[in-house]
Amino acid sequence: MIAEPSARTRELLDRMAQFFDRHIYPNEGRYHEERHAQQKAGKDWEPSALVEELKPKAREAGLWNMFLPHSAHAPTGLSNLDYAPLCEVMGRVSWSGEVFNCSAPDTGNMETIERYGTEAQKAQWLVPLLDGKIRSAFLMTEPAVASSDATNIQCSMRRDGDHYVINGRKWFSSGAGISTCAIFIVMGKTDPDAPRHAQQSMILVPRDAPGVTVVRHLTVFGYEHSPHGHMEVLLENVRVPVANMLLGEGRGFEIAQGRLGPGRIHHCMRSIGAAERALEMMCDRLQTRVAFGRELAAQSIWAERIAESRCMIDQARLLTLNAAHKMDVAGNKAARAEIAMIKVVAPNMSCKVVDWAIQAHGAAGISQDFWLAEAYAHERTVRIVDGPDEVHRNAIAKIELAKRSAVRAKAA
Repeated sequence: MIAEPSARTRELLDRMAQFFDRHIYPNEGRYHEERHAQQKAGKDWEPSALVEELKPKAREAGLWNMFLPHSAHAPTGLSNLDYAPLCEVMGRVSWSGEVFNCSAPDTGNMETIERYGTEAQKAQWLVPLLDGKIRSAFLMTEPAVASSDATNIQCSMRRDGDHYVINGRKWFSSGAGISTCAIFIVMGKTDPDAPRHAQQSMILVPRDAPGVTVVRHLTVFGYEHSPHGHMEVLLENVRVPVANMLLGEGRGFEIAQGRLGPGRIHHCMRSIGAAERALEMMCDRLQTRVAFGRELAAQSIWAERIAESRCMIDQARLLTLNAAHKMDVAGNKAARAEIAMIKVVAPNMSCKVVDWAIQAHGAAGISQDFWLAEAYAHERTVRIVDGPDEVHRNAIAKIELAKRSAVRAKAA
């Protein structure tokens, strides 16, 4: 693995740095002011005016749809390894990904439709998503079961002639709140009598289909996360054509593994960017505050935390780049151990670094005057989304045990 960015990535990093300096960092305050004003006006779920204003500028700068490799629909798509440093930069400002059409859950949904969809499905949904005209949501988690084990999912998909009839309740359906959300990817059960991992399927459900109800939005550590939101969605006798099925009945787990691999690594890339920014803020604060007669930075506990932060960030970055490289050369399935490892390491690391940065800022660190409280809430959440730490640790352990079992079997 080569850790240095490619020439193409370096050039894009320069362009992105300029874009952030001109358009993102100076507008962080404006973004939150606009969101607050929209909430007061009852327009929580309308798109951000600032983001919509910046999207054409990002396209003009050639910073658009960089996440999707090997797609004729997205010629600007990069390999996972080339995309990693750019995604890391986006992690420094939570809303910036949408400016470049590189935000979750749309990236994972677009990759799913590109990889598993028919040409008709791509024409109807992938093309407008790549163009930034619509947004999407992924409906997998359910409130009534432990959804970390996807075999627990109970949403019913019953074949009725040329349609499937869908009944179920989903929640934490990210992206389902925004008014421009037009399509859901829904995971449900088509055959409860099939083998355990062949019961589930994924299907495309238009947001405006009869029987779809957004029941409520769910906050995350008190944050509304509008305009995209995390919604509870009720599906009552929703009829969609058989042609909306992705890949085929019983292929839901196969699709989930293909979808969640890139989604997980993107989360980790952004977590590293958040940690990097938190470390910068920590250092700046410690060098401009005096306590007990000397700079905070000169006190031993903070030197230790700064050093530990740098070590942990670089370790997580190298592990993430290694996973990205393996995904590129061997495929997502072959890189499952590396993906699981970074999904444990990166958000835990970022939580710790952001936590230390909050401590360095004192009471200010938990206020709305700084980005850190928002960052901590997000990074803590990443330890749950796309599979909790415990599931990934269990997967890593199974892979290691299988290796040793194979070695012993060969020796015997």
